[in-house]
Amino acid sequence: MTDNRPAPLATQPQSSLRSAAKALPSDDGALRVVPRPGSIAAQARQGAVGAVRPSRADRAANRFPTIHDVIDARAIFPVFQPLVRADDRALMGYEALSRGPVGTPWENPAALFAAAAEVGRLTELDWACRARIGRAAIAAGLDRSTALFVNAEPLAASTPCPDDLLPAIREAERRLHLVIEMTERSIAADPAGLLTAASTLRAAGCSIALDDVGAIPASLALMPLLDPDVIKLDMHLLRHPHDLSTARVVNSVIAQAERSGAAILAEGVETSTHLATARTMGASIVQGWLTGRPGPLPTERAPSLPPERLYRGMPQAPAGTPFQILSSCRPARRASKDSLLAISKYLETKGLDSEEPPVVLACFQHDRFLTPTTRQRFARLAESAGLVAALGEGVAIEPAPGVRGAVLDAQDPLRHEWNVVVVGPHFAGALVARDVGDDGPDAERRFDYVLTYERSLVLRAARALVGWLAPVPPDHYR
Repeated sequence: MTDNRPAPLATQPQSSLRSAAKALPSDDGALRVVPRPGSIAAQARQGAVGAVRPSRADRAANRFPTIHDVIDARAIFPVFQPLVRADDRALMGYEALSRGPVGTPWENPAALFAAAAEVGRLTELDWACRARIGRAAIAAGLDRSTALFVNAEPLAASTPCPDDLLPAIREAERRLHLVIEMTERSIAADPAGLLTAASTLRAAGCSIALDDVGAIPASLALMPLLDPDVIKLDMHLLRHPHDLSTARVVNSVIAQAERSGAAILAEGVETSTHLATARTMGASIVQGWLTGRPGPLPTERAPSLPPERLYRGMPQAPAGTPFQILSSCRPARRASKDSLLAISKYLETKGLDSEEPPVVLACFQHDRFLTPTTRQRFARLAESAGLVAALGEGVAIEPAPGVRGAVLDAQDPLRHEWNVVVVGPHFAGALVARDVGDDGPDAERRFDYVLTYERSLVLRAARALVGWLAPVPPDHYR
């Protein structure tokens, strides 16, 4: 990621952060250089009696002593990095990067967003960043012919926008082509919120980008469920192009792009070698110091290419349970639980693929069907899979180590289903079954079921199941 979230410190070139820290954007969008203490320029500010006049940085530090002061004043200063076409470097758009006031601890984007999260104002800060970015872009003459990438917290999509920021947000959605980057931190913590946020943003006319693909297993595993319009390759892939792990990520990304029509963007392009490598990885768009550093938008905007490939149709929102969805598309058959167990275990075994970790989602009706052996099997799945979840009545928040649990109400329609859904970069399979209500031994209970490996249908079932997962507290697995 190259924006304003805590992760960039590990991925963004430090020189970029240092460069941004030296300049303070003024209200007109221009960058004003702040002299460092002890420099000639700083010494020149001394008065006749040797007193040092407070620098702009000093005044900023006094004006914004706490993160609350920064957020209350909406003191966010965006810079913009060009995004260009990989083959001829023609301008495609910009990525907006947010900074806090220079001379304060909050000018560092990691510190800015970490502090806001600590005091419970992360979503408000997120809205403030997007509003300030929108105003700056519109003032510079950007319109829907130029893509504008903006990082966003998915939680903000379900949180009302503050009244004072709403006009700027609505105007930006109406006048700009916004590409909202989903942060990797949101994926594992709240996959249901991620999908809901994406649907809400698409309905508002925005495109969706999945950021830092290849940095963490969960981002690659959930990529098919999110179905992003743009797939952003993490910059470490360009630095290690010959690693087997890089090849696996690139193969998965290209396969997803071919299926969906998504554009591939490589970030961190700093040399001609990086650019050539990005092309071999399927990237049609690149960003990095080779093609442009973060800064203010130009006063005379260069012509850009319409981002046609970034416009795509929205994935169909699933309605109903997995069995309801798939049985409306495929004829259901009937079999005993004992007969279906082998199919279920086969699908679960596909989750053990550590090279291409999938998503494994299962519904067990009730916690009593999660036997000790099943819990051990799912704990092993969680060691390699990008996301493993088990749903059922009475199921704990973590029914096995690393496994996401979801509690079903006794009246929940999903309570009557036995589902195993596996989605990976290349494999997709789903067994969805509904209990017909037999009495007698558990192994002889009969189910109406649908078994499919049709990827589009499996994805619909998976998206439906993900909708039952609640967010996990950030410190739960610590």
